[in-house]
Amino acid sequence: MTASRRKRLPGDSIATESLPISVSNPDKVFWPDEGYTKLDLVRFYAFIFPKLKPWVNDRLLSLKRCPNGLVGKCFFQKEKPDSMPKDTPTKRIVHENGIRNYVVGGKKETQLALANLGCIAVHVWGARVPTPRQPDWLCFDLDPDSGKFADAARAGIKVKAALDALNLVSFAKTSGKKGLHVFVPIRVGPDADDVRWFAEVLGTKLASAYPKEMTMEGSIAKRKGRVYLDPFRNGFAQTVVSPFCVRRFPRAPVSTPLRWSEVKPTLDPGGFNIANFDERLRKPDPWADFWKNRQDLKPAIAALKRL
Repeated sequence: MTASRRKRLPGDSIATESLPISVSNPDKVFWPDEGYTKLDLVRFYAFIFPKLKPWVNDRLLSLKRCPNGLVGKCFFQKEKPDSMPKDTPTKRIVHENGIRNYVVGGKKETQLALANLGCIAVHVWGARVPTPRQPDWLCFDLDPDSGKFADAARAGIKVKAALDALNLVSFAKTSGKKGLHVFVPIRVGPDADDVRWFAEVLGTKLASAYPKEMTMEGSIAKRKGRVYLDPFRNGFAQTVVSPFCVRRFPRAPVSTPLRWSEVKPTLDPGGFNIANFDERLRKPDPWADFWKNRQDLKPAIAALKRL
């Protein structure tokens, strides 16, 4: 499909002159089958930014740059690119292998500049600038080896039940392709290592309880059709894609917050995409109360240690 025949997008009404950045190669096609261009991506982020901002504000970002959209290769970058606006917020982090100045999310100009550099998705830390080692959420990345969202949905319901048993309120969202992300808002306190430990131990117990459906096996070859309960998104400096961000897959899907009642095997995650997301926004936000449910993870950690 050519750009001239593509579907109308929610961001089409945004005038290029009103954007806070200059878009380079705006007509470069990022999604060949749909005809979506780089400018379409930038405009969508301008459109969705009020919803995206709470999830990226003051968070450190790791950049996955795909300069040719769905075509060609991508590469990760942690250091702020020199071509970013000079006043782009950054956070200096000392790692064992060196120092990195991470881009910090929260400004519209920053987000659009990243999209202009080919950052299709937004990869965020679980922690914010004031407390980089202390996350304010815990997450499970459910990756179905079968490639079927139905398997991730069934596993997600079981993860929710386990969290319910530990008196932890959880929220679900599509990964944007085949997976499901389960988030738990927590009070700042535990170190990232402790949060990762909790997710790893709970995941191991679930995999033991449902060995034919779930696995903690890092090797793809050994997953054998099961859903991988990835706990490592919770480690220090690790990332997960933000709610309301675009993914580098056909149809330009959006990682979409869900009501738990929507987490069903029949759900098509690709049905939430940049062409129709304005329709989704007309419905109540399933994550509207996310931050009202900040929970102390320490009792759940103690309970898990007793099991």
